[in-house]
Amino acid sequence: MIGYFNIESCCIIEWRILNSPTLPPNSCFFWFVMTHDLCCEILAMGNGTDIPFRLGDRSTSDVVVRLRTLEGRDEWLYCHSSVLTEKSKYFADRLSDTWPTCQILDARSCVEVYCQECDFDYSITLLRLLYVVSDSLISESWHGVRNALGILRVAVELGCPRIVSSCVEYLEAIPWEEGEEEAILRTIPPMGPTASPVLARLQPVDLALILRIFLSALRFATSSPPSSLHDLKCSAQEQLEYMLNEDDDVPLVPACDEIKFEVRESMKKLLSRFSVLVDSLLNEPKQAHFDAEKCDSLRSYLSDLSWACQISSKLEIMRDLVNSWSELSDAVLKIVEQASSKVETLGIKLKVLEVAAKVLEAVGYGNVIMPTAKRLQMVKLWLPFARATKPAIDAPSTGTEQENLGLKVDCEMWQTIESAFVSIILALPSEDQAEILTEWLGNQHINYPDLTEAFEVWCYRSKVAKKRLASFGAPLV
Repeated sequence: MIGYFNIESCCIIEWRILNSPTLPPNSCFFWFVMTHDLCCEILAMGNGTDIPFRLGDRSTSDVVVRLRTLEGRDEWLYCHSSVLTEKSKYFADRLSDTWPTCQILDARSCVEVYCQECDFDYSITLLRLLYVVSDSLISESWHGVRNALGILRVAVELGCPRIVSSCVEYLEAIPWEEGEEEAILRTIPPMGPTASPVLARLQPVDLALILRIFLSALRFATSSPPSSLHDLKCSAQEQLEYMLNEDDDVPLVPACDEIKFEVRESMKKLLSRFSVLVDSLLNEPKQAHFDAEKCDSLRSYLSDLSWACQISSKLEIMRDLVNSWSELSDAVLKIVEQASSKVETLGIKLKVLEVAAKVLEAVGYGNVIMPTAKRLQMVKLWLPFARATKPAIDAPSTGTEQENLGLKVDCEMWQTIESAFVSIILALPSEDQAEILTEWLGNQHINYPDLTEAFEVWCYRSKVAKKRLASFGAPLV
């Protein structure tokens, strides 16, 4: 048997079968016609007459496929056994001599195929695709994920490896929407290894690779890139927090010693750069206004520190950050006082409070242990600041300043700060508590932070102090 390809300008590819030992010369050869949209159809020639093999051509059909559903849909499709048996294992078995239920209908074999209602149209499409004779089906013709999934489902059931392969190649290559991804997860796994390449992008990743991408993202998230990369850095920070988050699923990154060490080192570098910025701002002349670049830089660092508190809290490594913030607190408050305009002051104050809230919370609930003197100093520094800042931020805007600043005040933040102050105060010596509460009761901003709970506890403890201590044999100071 000798074959050759002859490609003409009309896109007709001719395959001649010559010198066959079993066929007379020129008795049969096949034409492959490629149309402009890359669809193919097969034509057979015999005795000088073209007889096209097309689905539904009753004149050349030797088999009827009766497609049925339990809901009552019934479609008769005139097909060709040579095409069906070559492309489908299911039809090859049904049309074999060993199949007992093969029926004869006006000299044609009749094959009944039952399918789900949702697969009815896909089954018809698949039968049409069996008549495509190109070496590989054109992947672009699958028209979307759901259509390809439907055809793939039918192709697997009917044993059509060529169509299965093309569907898998298509689904593996194109992007998916969220709903399509869920549909793929419902459909592909039961199909076994044949369709498993589709799920390659959803497979779990080796822990070593996860750690590599986590550390790479961590370095970027704690760096100081140009302002044009601000959104990218925020996205990296969000994903790092998500990787450590313990929700319904196990955290993607375990809180192991290696991760804690790397996070500590990154936080130290961040705090070091922030300290340098604070020192430079303190050295500015008191009358000088902060320019926009310096304000943006300060806000960026404060945002990074607020995020760093979240990460450090999840990993239970807040100590270094709390100690550094405690040392810088006095300088940070001085910088806020230097900020000249109201816009600068409110924007920076809010960012400062976001960090302070997380630090105070860590100290107030005992997550970070600090000496009494440092805890007392924190209260004396931050309580007056929070007390004076809240009315300024809560005040109705007279213009567009707050809108321009994009101030987003979380009510939970105010509650966190207030609860932290109460916890820290109640852990101080009783005389220090009395001093703080005395100042609070005489302040015009007594409504925030509300230290009523601390006052009530102090009153009870003070009233029964001598009796309680004496009853347990504790010494009186």
